[in-house]
Amino acid sequence: MKLVLCNKDLGWSPFVWLIFLSFFFFHPAYGNAGAGLWILTIAATVVFLALFFGMFMVDRKWARLMIAGMVLLGMVCAPFNYGANTFFIYAASFVPFLTDTPRGSVKLIAGILALIALESRLLHLPSTFWLIGVIVVTPVGLANVYFAEKARDDAKLRMAHREIEHLAKVAERERIARDLHDVLGHTLSVIILKSELAGKLIDLDPSRAKAEIRDVEKTSREALAEVRGTIRGYRARTLEEELKQAKAMLETAGISVRSETSVAGLTPAQESVIALVMREAVTNVVRHANAHQCTLRLQPINGSCRFEIQDDGRGGNQVEGNGLRGMRERVEALGGTLQRDTHAGTRLTIDFPLTRAKESGAS
Repeated sequence: MKLVLCNKDLGWSPFVWLIFLSFFFFHPAYGNAGAGLWILTIAATVVFLALFFGMFMVDRKWARLMIAGMVLLGMVCAPFNYGANTFFIYAASFVPFLTDTPRGSVKLIAGILALIALESRLLHLPSTFWLIGVIVVTPVGLANVYFAEKARDDAKLRMAHREIEHLAKVAERERIARDLHDVLGHTLSVIILKSELAGKLIDLDPSRAKAEIRDVEKTSREALAEVRGTIRGYRARTLEEELKQAKAMLETAGISVRSETSVAGLTPAQESVIALVMREAVTNVVRHANAHQCTLRLQPINGSCRFEIQDDGRGGNQVEGNGLRGMRERVEALGGTLQRDTHAGTRLTIDFPLTRAKESGAS
C-alpha cells in the first residue's frame, strides 16, 4: 500500500513543501558558520532529500522507516544546527498518513515531542530549539491527523463508488443475458416449429406452407426488434399480447390450451414478470414436455396473485437451468416465490403479494 499522500494529483506540491527546509540554513547563514558546519548541513540536507522523496516511492513499511530516519537526522543535527527541528516538523506532518487511526497518529506525534524535550534537556539546547519545535510540531501534526483521516475516508468513498459501478455493470450484463435468453429462447422455438411445419406442408399444402414461411419472416423481424430493445433496456410486454403469443405457440406445436385469467389491475412490473415467466415456461413445454395439453391459470388468492402453468407431459426432476433461475430471480424481486412440481407432468406456480407490488409500483 502506497503512502496516502502519494498520488498523481500532488503534482509539484512536494517541491513546494521543501520551502520549510530553508529554516535548516538559518543557523549557519546567520551564525557565521565555518566550512565544517556548512559541509555537515549540506550532507544532512542531501540525506533528508533522499528520505523525503523516497516517501513518495515506497510502501508503508519503508515509509515508516524513513520517518524514523528523519527523526534520527534531527536528533543528530540538533547539537550543531538548531534548525534541525525542521526535520521533526516534517516527520510529524507525515506520521498521520502512515497510521491507521487518529489515536495512533497522536501517540507518535507525542513521541516526537517527547524526543525534542528529552534531547533539549540532556544536551542543554537553547529554549528556542524546543520551543519552536513544540509550537510548530503540535499544530502541524494534529492538523494533518484531520487531513489524513479525511483522505482515508475519500479513498474508501472512491473504492465504494468503483464497487457500485462494477456491480451495476454486472447487474446490467446479467439483465441483458437473462432478457436475451427469454427473447431468443421463445422466438427461436417458434421459428423452428413453424419452419418444421412449413417443411411438412410444402408438398401437401403449398399455400399454407407459404403462410407459415411468412410467419417465420415476421417472427424473425419481431425477434430482431426485441433483441435491440432488450439491449437498450426498453423492452415492454403486455400480458395480453404474451398470452396470445403463448397460445399460438402451443397450438402450433399441437398442444391444446386452456386459459383461465381473472386478475385485473396489475402493475406494469407485475405484468412484465408474469409475461416473461409465461414465455419461458411455454418454451420449455414445447421443447421438453412432450405434452398434449397445457393450462394457463392466473387468479387472486388471499391478497396475492397466483400464476400457474401446468402440462400433462413427462415431468421429471430436471436440474434448474438458467431459464428457471432467471424466472425465480424476477419473481423474488416482487417479493414472491416460485415452485415447480414434476410428479405428474410439470406444474410451475408463482405467488407474489398484490399489495406490496402495487405499493412499490406506485412509489
